[in-house]
Amino acid sequence: MSSALSCRRWAAGLLLGAASLAGAAQEPALYVYSTIDALLAGVYEGELTIGQLSARGDFGIGTYNGLDGELVAHEGRFYHVRADGSVRIAAPTDRTPLAYVLPFVPTRTVPLGAAASLPALEALADQQLGNKNMFYAIEIKGRFTGISTRAIPAQVRPYRPLAEVSKSQNVFARDAVAGTLVGIRSPSLSKGISVPGYHWHFISDDRSFGGHVLGTALERGVLRLAQVRRLEVELPLNDDFARADQDKDRAAELRKVESAQHDKDGGDKP
Repeated sequence: MSSALSCRRWAAGLLLGAASLAGAAQEPALYVYSTIDALLAGVYEGELTIGQLSARGDFGIGTYNGLDGELVAHEGRFYHVRADGSVRIAAPTDRTPLAYVLPFVPTRTVPLGAAASLPALEALADQQLGNKNMFYAIEIKGRFTGISTRAIPAQVRPYRPLAEVSKSQNVFARDAVAGTLVGIRSPSLSKGISVPGYHWHFISDDRSFGGHVLGTALERGVLRLAQVRRLEVELPLNDDFARADQDKDRAAELRKVESAQHDKDGGDKP
């Protein structure tokens, strides 16, 4: 084989490799602002505005500065579920201390029958995942029964850890409601950055009810999901984040937060 031919084939191989990398770079990435461990430590303020966050995706979950309620991003709209149960569209100037969003491009759509509990619903979702070491964005739109959600009142300094603050959550319930579960499923390898497993928020079709999901059952619905293999993490540039102890293993605190939610709601673990 001539050296010239070898060089041409080597160059072609580089071009194919570059094209492959370029294609991967165009895949939707899950954009993460801050970390779950920072929130557990009491980092409740960030610099990122909702206007800036919306440029990163149209689907996702999070909270607002001061831990003021729950963020639900669905179909490009960013909802703010307050601790009094009210729902409003967030202002572009509102800020978030923690958020997970992406451009939602579902690759699978599956009709779902009844599921008697949130764990049962998650078991149905598990059947569609394949590789559980990936991140997933999951939308479940349908008719829900016995749904309970929560929102935490806005906090004031000095901020207490989330395990303490979560005890002040307000819980809301509906016997039956049509709406959408907006979920991020994170693999175990994401500990510290995200909540391993499922994390669900909800928004009703009439946009009057929502929040962080504590428990529910599905009457019928449709699941759409997107597998995500790219993660983009941006960290806050404030003193609270800089001082937060993120060397500490906060798994026990996360379990305590979940237990507090379970005890107060009396239903399924979030």
